[in-house]
Amino acid sequence: MMKIVLLGPPGAGKGTLAALLKDSLTIEHISTGDILREEIKNETDLGMQAKAYIEKGELVPDELVTKLVENKLSSVNNFMLDGFPRTRHQAEDLDKILKRLNKLIDYVVYMDAREDLIVKRLSGRRICKNCGAVYHIVNRPPKQNGICDVCSSKDLYQRADDNEETVKNRLGVYFENTLPIVYYYDSQGVLLKVDGNKESEQLSEQLLSIFNEG
Repeated sequence: MMKIVLLGPPGAGKGTLAALLKDSLTIEHISTGDILREEIKNETDLGMQAKAYIEKGELVPDELVTKLVENKLSSVNNFMLDGFPRTRHQAEDLDKILKRLNKLIDYVVYMDAREDLIVKRLSGRRICKNCGAVYHIVNRPPKQNGICDVCSSKDLYQRADDNEETVKNRLGVYFENTLPIVYYYDSQGVLLKVDGNKESEQLSEQLLSIFNEG
């Protein structure tokens, strides 16, 4: 049994790391974005409530996100939670959820990465508009310049919130909200701080070694 919370700023490589750990640990990667999309697709009551906020360009309220997370966690034993909690209040809510479900967090992995590296990673990111494949103009460019390796689409674009100025603003908001969560979990003795400047493959090997020893 393994229950992990994955924290880290945008651009730290959480998605890539999660994919590597998921395969090695036989663990479910739970992302709040995926939960929202799944609930909306299935037209559940909670999904329709969330959709109403999204369509108005508003953030989905904490209370609703927490309910969605609780529904998901009630049906799994091994999980890696990514994208939740985002605030100290959500962290406290998560503890209450897990207490009700009689589950405990084993590790909170915090990927600490330098701001300049994050800006470089995100501002170089390109996404295929057709299939969603993700590239980086320096670290992982497509085999043919401007053409998606997966579907051969020539429509690779930079997300509006991946430009340098917006990335810096996102990081400011992230650190303001997340550092209290880091201190919260550190005080509980479950925080595992790792070097988010490393490549995901290196981090995966390091973490698997720690998990296996534990």
